[in-house]
Amino acid sequence: MMDYKKIAEEIIHHVGGKENVSNLTHCATRLRFNLKDNKKADRSAIEQMIGVVGVTVGGGQYQVIIGSEVRHVYNEIMSLLGNQLEKNNDSNESDEKKSIGARFLDTISSIFTPILPAITASGMIKAVLALLVAFHWVDNTAQAYQIINFMADAGFYFLPILLANSAAKKFGSNPYLAMMVGGILLHPNFVSMVAASIESGEALSLGFLPIYNATYGSSVVPIILSVWFMSYIEKYADRYSPKMIKFFTVPLITILVTGIVSLVVLGPVGYIIGNGIAAGITFLDLHVGWLVPMVIGGVFPLLVLTGTHYGIIPIGANNIMTVGYDAMIGPGNLASNIAQGGASLAVGLKTKDRAIKELAVSAGITAVCGITEPALFGINMRFKTPLYSSMIGGAVGGLFIGLFGVKRYASGSPGLMTLPVYIGEDGFRNLIFACLGAAIAFAVAFVVSFVLYKEKNIEKDTIEELDTLLDDQYTESNPANSISIFSPADGKVIPLTEIKDAAFSSEAIGKGCGIIPENGLFVSPVDGTVEMVFETKHAIGLKSDNGAELLIHVGLDTVKMGGKPFEVFVASGDRVKKGDPLLKADLEMIIDEGYETTTPIIMTNFDGFSTIKTAPKQDILAGKLLLEVGK
Repeated sequence: MMDYKKIAEEIIHHVGGKENVSNLTHCATRLRFNLKDNKKADRSAIEQMIGVVGVTVGGGQYQVIIGSEVRHVYNEIMSLLGNQLEKNNDSNESDEKKSIGARFLDTISSIFTPILPAITASGMIKAVLALLVAFHWVDNTAQAYQIINFMADAGFYFLPILLANSAAKKFGSNPYLAMMVGGILLHPNFVSMVAASIESGEALSLGFLPIYNATYGSSVVPIILSVWFMSYIEKYADRYSPKMIKFFTVPLITILVTGIVSLVVLGPVGYIIGNGIAAGITFLDLHVGWLVPMVIGGVFPLLVLTGTHYGIIPIGANNIMTVGYDAMIGPGNLASNIAQGGASLAVGLKTKDRAIKELAVSAGITAVCGITEPALFGINMRFKTPLYSSMIGGAVGGLFIGLFGVKRYASGSPGLMTLPVYIGEDGFRNLIFACLGAAIAFAVAFVVSFVLYKEKNIEKDTIEELDTLLDDQYTESNPANSISIFSPADGKVIPLTEIKDAAFSSEAIGKGCGIIPENGLFVSPVDGTVEMVFETKHAIGLKSDNGAELLIHVGLDTVKMGGKPFEVFVASGDRVKKGDPLLKADLEMIIDEGYETTTPIIMTNFDGFSTIKTAPKQDILAGKLLLEVGK
């Protein structure tokens, strides 16, 4: 079982400490940090943590990919941060350093990510109801149906209030005042007044100020604009109100001014923008309905990779809430997710490596169910050809879906579990074409991935001996044909598969082997440059003169020891030759505190090379040949 508190503590440490975090949200699989300075974060250290799938930076956010356990880690981090976020936000200047595009994506993602569970709940209830009605198990005129249906509608109708809360946190204003603004836009009396005005033809007005005849249930843009405006009014009211009566004057001025401006200006502007987006999507749907689902199906993995996919998800939600369906974003996303699962499963079927097979199969099943990060980062990005295959499959499936006008009628993470959201007024026709599109995406991605994926020319279960290369007299490398990497320590060689750390044994970081050291002295295995010395001194990154990028990670999980057992003799940027001392470790202290001394020696850029041969499982001396890498 994961120790969520320990993971949280390590993540906070490696992102630069509490003082470097200005905001934090999470989605289905990721922690989404806004950091004051991304350079203070130790990406490599985070990626090596047990429980972390990967790290990506995009859309103005520093994103740590955890998987399905993300909510538990998030709760622990928020508990540890306490009120530090408020202090950091008071002096936060990080947004000013970002581009306009990054700031926009960050804002949209930060506002929509927290409310996705509510939207998903509403969408899934709607999907279940549609399924029950389609099979004639429930009558849509029955009282039970009507009650469950309005429960589902609540998440959509009161969306402005949900958005108000998350927008207030993003813009640094009072969330309860923001939700009150959402309540103003949704108040039954206002809705009745608008209906009466439309029927009678008499315009609504607040004194001499005209009020646009619009209702804001299920709307998106009006409340975001209103809360953004409110954040400035609240700050000015707080700044200029007398200290003794601030408690009364700040909320009074904030709500009165924001409420009036929202009804007269911002609400109508947002309403028009929302309808304009929907009209543009409808135009595309009528004239080139195949285009957007095909493009989304093809490029969505790249958007997920950079974390910018949440920038377009609101467009699909806006379509459902304005025109009643989404024919582009969600359907294209469905094709992409299913294709990623197909590409990963093909690798699982073809590979002979047991660890890769297990990861590829489990990640593929997760992907077809709607969560693609394990497949994307664990398999598809790692081997490249499955990524290309998933993009091809997603584009072909998206094209089919677009050509047949497939629509989804509710939100949810696109995958097999949410297919019922495609049940519409035409019975099962729309659902059938959605299923066919998903099947095409899966089949194309699976076949292309199976054909393109090539197992590396190495048998992991039988370590090759290097014969003459391991002769005691061998001291020189052969740069014309290969790269030689020598042992950095005396000890016993073991294959990566025997290392009790999934990040290393699965080869997610790179290829190589492990050494169980006999003494604490570690020397350079190559001629090259020190690329990185970790702050906790437990690991060193090197780049050899002939292009090999190496990681020497002394012990397992020793990052938690805070550098106590280590003495480092080099610094980043230093030139080293084979045999130069790098660091010394107190192996007894490591063992006494419950950690393993097993030291992975990893070539992190192996993808650019063809073969790797590893010394057999036996004792080895520092300076003897350990790895031979073919160019």
